[in-house]
Amino acid sequence: MADFCPDEPIFRLEKNANDPQASTVFNIFSTYYITMEYLLAANHVSKKFGKYTALNDLSIAVPKGSVFGLLGPNGAGKTTLIRIINQITAPDEGTVTLGGEPLQQKHIVNIGYMPEERGLYKSMKVGEQLLYLAQLKGMTRKDAKEQSEYWFSRLGITGWWDKKIQELSKGQAQKVQFIVTVLHRPKLLIFDEPFSGFDPINANLIKDEILKLRDDGATIIFSTHRMESVETMCDHIALIHKSNKILDGNLAEIKRNYRSNTYEIGLETAEDTYDAHQRLYVAVMQAMPEKWQITPATFRTIHDHDLKLTVQMPEENSANDLLRYLTAKGMVNHFMEVIPSVNEIFIQTISSN
Repeated sequence: MADFCPDEPIFRLEKNANDPQASTVFNIFSTYYITMEYLLAANHVSKKFGKYTALNDLSIAVPKGSVFGLLGPNGAGKTTLIRIINQITAPDEGTVTLGGEPLQQKHIVNIGYMPEERGLYKSMKVGEQLLYLAQLKGMTRKDAKEQSEYWFSRLGITGWWDKKIQELSKGQAQKVQFIVTVLHRPKLLIFDEPFSGFDPINANLIKDEILKLRDDGATIIFSTHRMESVETMCDHIALIHKSNKILDGNLAEIKRNYRSNTYEIGLETAEDTYDAHQRLYVAVMQAMPEKWQITPATFRTIHDHDLKLTVQMPEENSANDLLRYLTAKGMVNHFMEVIPSVNEIFIQTISSN
């Protein structure tokens, strides 16, 4: 994804309705562009703490109605960026815009933030806490109570209203923190390691709720150093390493860029013996095109007797070419392209940088 600089114009050509042969050049400033397509943009943001550089000339643009994964190892700079967005601290250089406007104090009501280190009042009752924090975000007491009851029902915590936070388990307190974050229906939601402390069932519950919020129109920044959740949640990602952005864009496009035209193949053998596998392997190898790389593999399939292989081909060859070649040698029971996981892309990109 390209960097976005508010001071630089964006141009487009449009046909003149009165003269189809003529075109007019329109100067569309990036504020308009960001307002139309992006909810939040950080432009060349840098931040230092003493001699330590936390962020170095970082630019990202977060599309409206998406889950944007802010990824990177611990200490990469993710939390610093989040604190700048929440106006807890300010950048030394660069700008942040929300809805096309420079970030201002008034925008706080449009942001919901669930920090990794939770911030609830332990001796305060859950209900009182929700009402108090919601009113700080501009909600009426009546609206806050109605929304609280809605979320209590959705998360299965009816009856917790008069409990104190200190009486709850860590996972239970996490649910309350989630409600605090979303209660005022903000345009931008920021979740910093939102599944920390949840068991798998409740982690899945919160994941589904986050995706529903996106589908209902919210824009979400999902910050994590754990890659397993990114695959199913994120539409776009930015990878930060040692204060620098080293990769960003649409997740599907990034995966396409990292694919290697490699396939997992399972070929049926008459029996599950070494000799049977070896005969089929030799037959496949003997007629193998020169530039194809075929190697034995150990992936799992439901067919115990399969000869398992990985095949990497040059880009000019297609899956159909491979299938035609393999079906002439035996019965294909398993055929799947090897798409790199976010974790593999994460490790490969960081290693190369």
